[in-house]
Amino acid sequence: MISGVLKGDKTALARGLTLIESNKKEDRTNANMLIEQCLAKRTQSKRIGITGVPGVGKSTFIEALGTLLTSKGIKLAVLAVDPSSTVSKGSILGDKTRMGKLAQDENAFIRPSPSGASLGGVAQRTREGIILCEAAGYEVILIETVGVGQSEIAVHSMVDFFLLLKLAGAGDELQGIKRGIMEMADAIVINKADGDNKKQAAIARSEFERALHLYPPKDNGWIPKVLSCSALQNEGIAEIWEMITAYFELGWQKGFIEKRRQEQNKNWFLQTVEGLLYTQFYQDPKFQDQLKNLLQRVDERSISPFKAAEELLKYHLDPS
Repeated sequence: MISGVLKGDKTALARGLTLIESNKKEDRTNANMLIEQCLAKRTQSKRIGITGVPGVGKSTFIEALGTLLTSKGIKLAVLAVDPSSTVSKGSILGDKTRMGKLAQDENAFIRPSPSGASLGGVAQRTREGIILCEAAGYEVILIETVGVGQSEIAVHSMVDFFLLLKLAGAGDELQGIKRGIMEMADAIVINKADGDNKKQAAIARSEFERALHLYPPKDNGWIPKVLSCSALQNEGIAEIWEMITAYFELGWQKGFIEKRRQEQNKNWFLQTVEGLLYTQFYQDPKFQDQLKNLLQRVDERSISPFKAAEELLKYHLDPS
């Protein structure tokens, strides 16, 4: 599998991504070995996060941008995160259907993954997926999120460039005065700027440009841009790619992309520790009875949820 991934074999890459998404204990050893080997292959890829509210046209935009890139001979990987049902725990994983043309492109690789319980609409193993795709020779990695609003800090922590898609005439202009996701964006793109919506898109663009002036300048010196496009009509896509290219040229030249990736690796480490502690805590068979007992007491209101949590943690740290 390692050999296949490093050679750019799509089947091996797909199997590798399935392996790292597995929660089985026996699979984690092989997954870690695969990631270690892939990390050793250093590449100068472009990691781009794309977010926006559901219905803003993320999939259509990605297909338009992706088709432009593959026509230039650029190898593109799309890691699309599909929302998981909180009831059935299932996901449709239909992003390939929405990107029909790109899915058949030899230079493109599309992988939908379930979001699970991950905050910010980013699959738990997306970071590891990025490493595998880079090792397989993909030069641009696009991460599409489920679009769940201001919790998108998760995707921001794993990409070099963060693009926020917006709609005109949907009350979205008011978001320009809110902090959070707006101040994380390296660029804002007003999508669906076609037909009768062109005028509204121009107004929205001006509103967002004015809103961005309220924020302090970014540490790296980059001034976030506001552009408009019609992904459906394939208008304005080339200009957006030129802007992204300019960002990366400046970033590699000034060294802030390398610095950002170092910070990402530290965050990756800390979040992995949190994940392992969480898994170890709930999979420890020694305190299952204690957990059941405390849940019953909480239900009976004989103990507060906060006190019960303290007792459970105390028992986990010192079961004697």
